[in-house]
Amino acid sequence: MNERAELFRYVGLDVSADTLTGTYDLDGRTFVESVTFEGVKSLEAPAVVALAQLWYLVAGLSYYKAGAARRIDVGPTPLGTQGRRLLKAALSDGLGEFAFRNQIPLSDVTIEGRTGVEPFEPFVDTNRVLTPFGGGIDSVVTTEKLREHVDQTLFVVSPSTGRFTSLEETAAVTGLDVVRASRTLDPQIVRGDETFFNGHVPVTAMVTLLAAVAAVASGRGGVALSNEHSSSVANLRWYNSDINHQWSKSWNAENLIGHAIAERVGDELVVASYLRDRSELWVAQVFSQLEQYHHVFRSCNRAFAQVLDQRSPQWCGECDKCLFVNLVLAPFMSRSALRAIFSSEPLSDPARDAQLRTLVGLGAEHKPFECVGDPDESAVALTEVSHHEEWSDVTALVVLAHELRTERELSDLLEPQGTSRVPANWLR
Repeated sequence: MNERAELFRYVGLDVSADTLTGTYDLDGRTFVESVTFEGVKSLEAPAVVALAQLWYLVAGLSYYKAGAARRIDVGPTPLGTQGRRLLKAALSDGLGEFAFRNQIPLSDVTIEGRTGVEPFEPFVDTNRVLTPFGGGIDSVVTTEKLREHVDQTLFVVSPSTGRFTSLEETAAVTGLDVVRASRTLDPQIVRGDETFFNGHVPVTAMVTLLAAVAAVASGRGGVALSNEHSSSVANLRWYNSDINHQWSKSWNAENLIGHAIAERVGDELVVASYLRDRSELWVAQVFSQLEQYHHVFRSCNRAFAQVLDQRSPQWCGECDKCLFVNLVLAPFMSRSALRAIFSSEPLSDPARDAQLRTLVGLGAEHKPFECVGDPDESAVALTEVSHHEEWSDVTALVVLAHELRTERELSDLLEPQGTSRVPANWLR
């Protein structure tokens, strides 16, 4: 059993014209992470530095988790009232899955340090938008829906080990310019250590804040995220708290990030998810019509391994992500078209039956710790597919559909779901 550390310190953030370098200390052990940008002006402008400090605070959780220290000292880094709320939530909720897997409740952690922040008012063009792009169906749909309404540029984050081939090929199909950030994690975290705790961290929140940095550093007034409605749905309850693998994609996280950014640079910079009021089935329906992307897009996590020689050149057809993407696309695409995309057929693979039951909410386990839709969405998709003649030979789908008692219809999930922070000029 590993022992928890006592103190995690934010030593300092160095900002040069194109690189952010954050230094952290965990009970005397130093960690350094750097991010180098391409396609932006100097990062040294005061408003950009203020946003970089927010990234630095949240990025520290990648190293905090190694020891799960009982005290956090932010040192000279200004927190702000909203920044403190964001960091506290990123710790308790963003590390919720980490805490659950390691059985370490983090409710005893204290955060010490500066509170005040100096607000700045950068000049940004609200019609120029930066879209974080991951190469899956969500970011593709956001990109295409925004294409005719704003001046759009993609934002891509790559590891120091090299760019992701499938992401780059999908980005190339858009024909849009790309602003880039290359993230170099401390090698101690990459290689691991037997004394470290391991687990999921809120990476999407870190990428969102890097996109905000890049946006202001290039005069852009918007960051268009691609987090849909069901990303707010928890996987399970533990110690009276919701544990959500996708917390940093949730409505709660979006609001916390938005308030923390506004505290530093005002309301001119809008960070919002274009898909917030949409279901995964709505996204899948739109994507099914974007045939130019069908041969290149990728959501399988094995395509995005940090270590270069561990990356898969194709869909694995075995993981929950592959199964879920097949499932939500199946109501809108032919079986043969899906098989051509994935080079396999997870929905008819008996080895995937237990995973499929879990996705639709009938398994013994909770919703997978993956970026997949909520059980209602999966259940509606499966029910719809079970009625398609071309899938009638897959008995497992028909049997499973009979077990489901979903009250929602496909048409319900193709309508807007809940609220959104998307500004009017993105929707013209």
